[in-house]
Amino acid sequence: MTRQITILISLVSAVLVIALMARILPPNAAAIMLDINRPSWPFTVQNVLWLAFFIGLGELALRWHAGRLEESQFSHNYLPLDDETVLRPGDDMTPIYQKVRGSKYRETCFLPRLIERCVLNFNLGHSVDQTNALLNSSLELFLHELDLRYNMVRYITWLIPSLGFIGTVVGIMLALNYAGDRANAQSPEMLYQVTERLGVAFSTTLLALIMAAILVFLQNLIQGREENTLNRSGQYCLDNLINRLYSP
Repeated sequence: MTRQITILISLVSAVLVIALMARILPPNAAAIMLDINRPSWPFTVQNVLWLAFFIGLGELALRWHAGRLEESQFSHNYLPLDDETVLRPGDDMTPIYQKVRGSKYRETCFLPRLIERCVLNFNLGHSVDQTNALLNSSLELFLHELDLRYNMVRYITWLIPSLGFIGTVVGIMLALNYAGDRANAQSPEMLYQVTERLGVAFSTTLLALIMAAILVFLQNLIQGREENTLNRSGQYCLDNLINRLYSP
């Protein structure tokens, strides 16, 4: 699934959730979650928060799917797993290289890319040390590549609290302007209306912080899973490829 399709699905899901909450939530809850009483509804900061939140969930769903795909590579048995096989340059490496080259995951998954690089390097250089060094440098590059894939999620987890603070400042400004435009500013009814508006303004920050906390929690779980899979890929290549290499 491409990122563009995921973003579209996320936006549609967010709109449906907003519409559902607007219909089923009690008035007070709808005011906190959606700021439904604002004259500019549905163009409110809370709704923008929900859109950003669901885009973040969509990005994490992409990373979770990619993590599952990486884990599935270990079942393809690219390398021999017995205790007796020794790999020499040439004919011993050819079946492994052909199997990796024929995999549809060689462009996207770490494990087949690692194996392809190491096999090609050993066939050309006949050096176990150089192949081991290539494995280590490739793992470092892949770890950096993996970290870059979470840039959008990190930006969204920064954006959501920022939007929440902006919504709070705007809400306070509008509440004070509302109080200043009324002649009878000392009436109990006026105090109730102003404090109600201030309550909705502060709830924007609360909602944003909760959303950001959920996204950061999920990001740490999913990114940790991907990093663990990358470590497993390096260990798999070390145990079943590097340690079997023999250059006469």
